[in-house]
Amino acid sequence: MATLLARNADVLVTMDDERRELRRAGLFARDGFIEQVGSTVDLPQTADIVLDLDGQMLLPGLINAHHHLDQVLTRNIPAAQNTNLFNWLKAHYRIWASRTPEDSRTATIVACAELALTGCTTVFDHAYVFQNGCRVDDQIAAAKEVGVRFVASRGSMSLGESKGGLPPDECVEEEDAILADCERVIAAHHDPNPGAMTQVALAPCSPFSVTPELMRDSATMAREKGVRLHTHLCETLDEERYTLQTFGLRPVAYMETLDWTGDDVWYAHGVHVNDDEIGVFARSGTGVCHCPSSNMRLASGIAPVRKYLDRGVKTGLGVDGSASNDANAMLAEARQAMLLARLQMGLLPPEGPRTLLSTSDPLRADEWMTAREVLGIATRGGADVLGRSDIGMLAPGRCADFFTLDLNQVAFAGALGDPVAATLFCLPPRTVYTVVNGNVVVDRGELVTLDLAKEVAAHNRNAARLLAEAG
Repeated sequence: MATLLARNADVLVTMDDERRELRRAGLFARDGFIEQVGSTVDLPQTADIVLDLDGQMLLPGLINAHHHLDQVLTRNIPAAQNTNLFNWLKAHYRIWASRTPEDSRTATIVACAELALTGCTTVFDHAYVFQNGCRVDDQIAAAKEVGVRFVASRGSMSLGESKGGLPPDECVEEEDAILADCERVIAAHHDPNPGAMTQVALAPCSPFSVTPELMRDSATMAREKGVRLHTHLCETLDEERYTLQTFGLRPVAYMETLDWTGDDVWYAHGVHVNDDEIGVFARSGTGVCHCPSSNMRLASGIAPVRKYLDRGVKTGLGVDGSASNDANAMLAEARQAMLLARLQMGLLPPEGPRTLLSTSDPLRADEWMTAREVLGIATRGGADVLGRSDIGMLAPGRCADFFTLDLNQVAFAGALGDPVAATLFCLPPRTVYTVVNGNVVVDRGELVTLDLAKEVAAHNRNAARLLAEAG
């Protein structure tokens, strides 16, 4: 039985129910599960793997609850640098459809590696373009090479331009084939057990790229098979106009007609919602994944995260597409979430307009989005929207997923009066250790599970070929 001992951390952030922050502390794990968390002097003194964390802070692994790993192939392409979502998608669809399984492999490796180096231990991927022999299996196999915990979606698009959808017809699939493959992927890869390294969700892409029938059939299958449901929703006003014109309903009301609310459902974005719709999420247990950088890059808007938290809506954090961010950096994403929520509350607090330049009407204490709240969204919140009770905090019985930061690096200089808050206010660039399931994935700032330089070089060749082919 493999054991791991992490000891002597200057600060250990548990994110447990008491939100304990321990000094000179560590944890002991066996076979990927934590057995003890506490003061170093109270822990066992030996283990198969021993990490001495003197001068470091230890935190729960971050959980990325919405991503498109393949999009790292099209980061920063000129045609999509300065446009909103629908035009951005049109610039990308055919390039994504031309990728090969090997393209998917290197893209997944590069994106997951970048995430692991920034403290992410669990990655959800929303893949929905499957042409040229590409399958969900490509991403699953590549994530195993990196060593991250992985939740793969069998996403889908079935509504092409000729039928009133946004994607080109050559980028969509027949619905019978989609559903058959969904059933195959669940049977082949979904592990429902605590500590699962691979799980599967069903994820039709969006209201403007799939039919109502596919949404309903996917929901039925997911509930029969015991997997979760995910889609993009309320991301842009273009989407809202589409559902109003096509179905006569706002996006949330449309989802309700399809049986797409409930505690097994989470949406990406949730930007354009009103108070009644937030109430639907809260009452039904429907979750939301906040993607601040992507929403800013595409000028989509600002999600009402403060309201979500105040009303008990399950809220996680996601990097979103590697081509709409364009980074795979979870700590940076958490910092953006904190700062964007502050900006939003300064400009539009619940009681009416306010400007940040006003000194006579400051924000109330409960309006500020704190660093610790955002760390909660990025850990426990992600676990909640993914339906996982085995990750998201450091406590006995939870998975041994964590990362550490060097408190003596220049990024923290002068900020150690509150090192926990400094993780977001100061933004350290890279972890010292990232551990997943008790296995060291990042060791002293370097990915150790594969030759990353080799994979980056191969990935750059693949990306350059795709762009050249696209003209």
